[in-house]
Parts: sequence; C-alpha cells; structure tokens
Amino acid sequence: MATYVIGDIQGCYDELLLLLEKIQFDIKKDTLIFAGDLVNRGPNSLEVLRLIKSFGKSAKVVLGNHDLYLLAVAYGYLPAAKKDTLNDILHAADKEELISWLRKQRFLYTHKKHIITHSGIPPIWSLKKAKRLALELEFVLQTDICFQLFMSNLFGNEPDLWNDDLEAINRWRCIANYFTRMRLCNEEGRLDFAFKGELKNKPEALEAWFNIPNTKIDADYTLIFGHWAALNGITNDPRCIALDTGCVWGGKLSAYCIDNKQLYQVDAIHLIEEKE
Repeated sequence: MATYVIGDIQGCYDELLLLLEKIQFDIKKDTLIFAGDLVNRGPNSLEVLRLIKSFGKSAKVVLGNHDLYLLAVAYGYLPAAKKDTLNDILHAADKEELISWLRKQRFLYTHKKHIITHSGIPPIWSLKKAKRLALELEFVLQTDICFQLFMSNLFGNEPDLWNDDLEAINRWRCIANYFTRMRLCNEEGRLDFAFKGELKNKPEALEAWFNIPNTKIDADYTLIFGHWAALNGITNDPRCIALDTGCVWGGKLSAYCIDNKQLYQVDAIHLIEEKE
C-alpha cells in the first residue's frame, strides 16, 4: 500500500499512463492524490478526467486554477480562449457527469503529516484556518446559488490580501487565489499575480510563499504543491515539495511517494510551445 501525489497533468494523458506504470499503481491497494490542474493546454484533458474519475475512492483531487476555469467555461460563465484544449470535454457525452464530479473535489487534502494544495498555503494562515477556508470554498462549489455567483466573478486580482472581514465573492475569490494562483507574496501575505518565472528573477520586494516562515504550521508537516512550473521542482526546502515539473511544456510528469519519500518522473511525449 502506497500513497502518491502527482503534479500538474494538464491533459498529458499518455504521460500519466506511463507514470502510473512506472510506480506500478494498484487501484486495490494504492492511493493517488492529484495536486490540481488536471486539464488544459495538453492534448487529452477528457481522457485524463475520465481515467481519474474511474479510480473512485483510490483517487483524491485538489483543484487548480485550470480546473476552476474549466468549470466556468463549461457552465457558460467564461468564454473559451483560443489556446485552450477543452473542446473534447465541452462536447463529450459524459460532460455533465464529469463536471459534476469535478465540482465535488477538494482544495486541501492532508495525509500522514503532508498537506497538499495546488499552489500552497499563505504564510499568514494556520493549518486549521486553511482547512476551514478550503471547506468553505468547497461548499460554494457545491451550492448552486453560490456557485453561480462565484463562477461569474471567478478571476480577478482583487482583493490581493486576506482579511477575515471579507464577504461573499471577494472572500471566495481571495481564498481561491491563495489556493490556486499563489506564487509570490510579501510577509503580510499580499499576493503578486504578475510573476511566473524562475525565483532568481523575482522582484526584490517579494518572496516565494514557501520561503516566508510560517510559525502557524507545525514544522513536522510537509507541504506539497504544483502550479509553478518554472521552479522545475526545486524549492531548496525539504518541507516544501514542488511537483509541477512542466510536463505540458516538454518537461516531466512527477509523482512523490509519501511513504518512501521517493520522486518518480517520466519525460514529456508531447510539447506545447506557447507557455501561459
């Protein structure tokens, strides 16, 4: 029995099959935790969703920004962009079933002193607060009237700083941005959305969220995240494991085994030339 966390797939179905073969995944014994961005940019998002859904209780999913974007497009709240690769999902016979399943997924998952989210946890939140806010946003996704309001106002860079007094859409968007879009912030937790590159090129006034000490989370916990392909899996902190290794851009697809602390990777087969 083993538990593996898999980084951003983004429609790279063939590579996912190779990775599952490499780790010798056994659906009857093993558990897979997917760190978000299952879909988009890569060629086979529909097949990825169908496969992961078919794993049933053996697969856990935390949602990423591309997954939320798919929900907004699928329900007509946002138009699809030219560089999206979501058409197969949008025209699939089982579209409604897949989208309904996606709405029921998580924003945060914990397992054996490991915390898994798509982009991380801001240094201003305790684990208790992060869990509570994740549950709040999951409730929003699963409650039709809240879901409609959230999806119609999904993307925006404001507010860029958490405040306990935030309400409704501003509150939900802020929570979602921390869980699914965060890379850089300052010590008070104010987010930057412009920078997506390598850490060596970051603005001096900002820092990677995982490099800002968070005394609110027990040092025994390991944080696992995806989202930031430019890190190429390097955080220089054994407590912070970055699993987006840019498969969709010609890099690798990565899985981390929580039990033996080993990293497993397969090379990309397909190359998408234009980065987001």
